[in-house]
Amino acid sequence: MLAFLAACNSDYTIRKKGYYQIDFPKHEYKLFDQPGYPYTFEYPVYARVVKDTSFFDGKPENDYWVNVDFPQFDGKIYMSYKEIGKNELTKLVNDAFQMTYKHTQKATEITDSAMLTPNGISGLFFHVGGNAATAKQFFVTDSVKHFLRGALYFDASPNEDSLGIVNQFLQEDMKHLINTLKWKGGTSSKPTVAAPKPQPTPVDPGVKH
Repeated sequence: MLAFLAACNSDYTIRKKGYYQIDFPKHEYKLFDQPGYPYTFEYPVYARVVKDTSFFDGKPENDYWVNVDFPQFDGKIYMSYKEIGKNELTKLVNDAFQMTYKHTQKATEITDSAMLTPNGISGLFFHVGGNAATAKQFFVTDSVKHFLRGALYFDASPNEDSLGIVNQFLQEDMKHLINTLKWKGGTSSKPTVAAPKPQPTPVDPGVKH
């Protein structure tokens, strides 16, 4: 009883909520250029490109779906490629919007920014605020043959506070991947993308929002 009373009268210090400190590596990149693939891009040296073999318990449409894995951060960029002609461009763009806006229940905001890369490839970049499963998404296309969609996910419960700094770090890698992306096959890019809503004003090369 004396020990209990002494414990009750002892000083109490509130422990502040915090997160583990993360040591980020230096942004350095190498080239992904595999035979047969319809695209090339640069990705971080601390990541690995792995062929995606499953899609919602089904098989990907073709052999060119890949994941850019970040083992250090338990995250990955899911990249799905589709060929225009076999797929209607308007439907591909509509699907990209729908897959982004399905996160509205958890999102505090969703913004999109038009892109035009140094290689003349156009598309949209999406920022999803709040505790959504993915905070960064994009799609790019030449409007003729190629369509590529990417989304950053983590193997953890969505938490904007704890994942925010990692999202910002990996956004730079997504930006670099997009800006270094090139199509194979000699198709020319068009400056606009068919979309189910009015186009934002094009921005300078790079990802901005």
